[in-house]
Amino acid sequence: MIILGIESSCDETAAAVVRDGTQILSSIIATQMDTHCKYGGVVPELASRMHAEAIVPVVDEALEKAGITLQDIDGVAATRGPGLIGALLVGFSFAKAFAWARKLPLAGVNHLEAHIYSLLLLDTPPRFPFIALVVSGGHTNIYHVTSPQTFELMGQTRDDAAGEAFDKVSKMLGLGYPGGPIIESLAKQKDPDTIKFPRSLLEKESFDFSFSGLKSSVARYIHDHKIESQEDKAQIAASFQAAVIDVLSWKLITAARHKGCKRIGISGGVSANQTFTFQLSKRAKKEGIRVFAPPVDLCGDNAAMIAARGFTMIQESHTCNLNHDVFSRTRI
Repeated sequence: MIILGIESSCDETAAAVVRDGTQILSSIIATQMDTHCKYGGVVPELASRMHAEAIVPVVDEALEKAGITLQDIDGVAATRGPGLIGALLVGFSFAKAFAWARKLPLAGVNHLEAHIYSLLLLDTPPRFPFIALVVSGGHTNIYHVTSPQTFELMGQTRDDAAGEAFDKVSKMLGLGYPGGPIIESLAKQKDPDTIKFPRSLLEKESFDFSFSGLKSSVARYIHDHKIESQEDKAQIAASFQAAVIDVLSWKLITAARHKGCKRIGISGGVSANQTFTFQLSKRAKKEGIRVFAPPVDLCGDNAAMIAARGFTMIQESHTCNLNHDVFSRTRI
């Protein structure tokens, strides 16, 4: 079964063609980063307009690269949410029209579930059950995944997501947007243990996250010290990143212990951070736990993961009709 996937939840317009839920025939992503970086973050109205301009060319390119025609498509999958409502409406409305015109089944995919499915697109995916972290600019959630359809939420952020904290600290330091790659690159220059930023682990039995205190601590440090040189900024970046990695790693390994899992999967934009992946893998190895992470092109928002999740939904007849709408917030 060949599925056309559509993703437009934030600032990437993406289309992909996936066969049988695992074989990626094409994956095209049109990013809006250059437009939004001058504002220090995503501007929802601009994002919606740019999605409307890009959606048809991106889908055409995905079909061409996959070497298929419209007649070869067996189903359509598109992100319903969570995300920016205007942005979601562009992709989901396009998918509705496409599916209706071709008389094809349509799957409305939960964006968070799809990120977990990016792990199932690996050549050697984690076996069930496993602990999954979806960590991005909008989400920091831990799940116990026991089947392709069963996701138990164990913990989530109570304030800023980890990716959001990276963006805000980068902005404080005048480094630009998006903050994750900039912070990681600078952090490599300095000893991460030089500045002792706090690690918020919350209640002993909680798998929730909180990064607002860390963000405030960085803001106070910048206020109290004369931060001018790139060297000073690199030191703050290294120590801040280390604090985030410590919390994420501790929570994940503790969750894996709690559930008796020997496999951890990380997905979402922050999973592209190689320092995080390396540190987590090193710590998990001591516990006999293996860490799985998608390649960089599947870490961020993409349509291949949407198509993969949509494949299982269509197989189980969990499909949408023209009356279904998008949603901005949800949890799985």
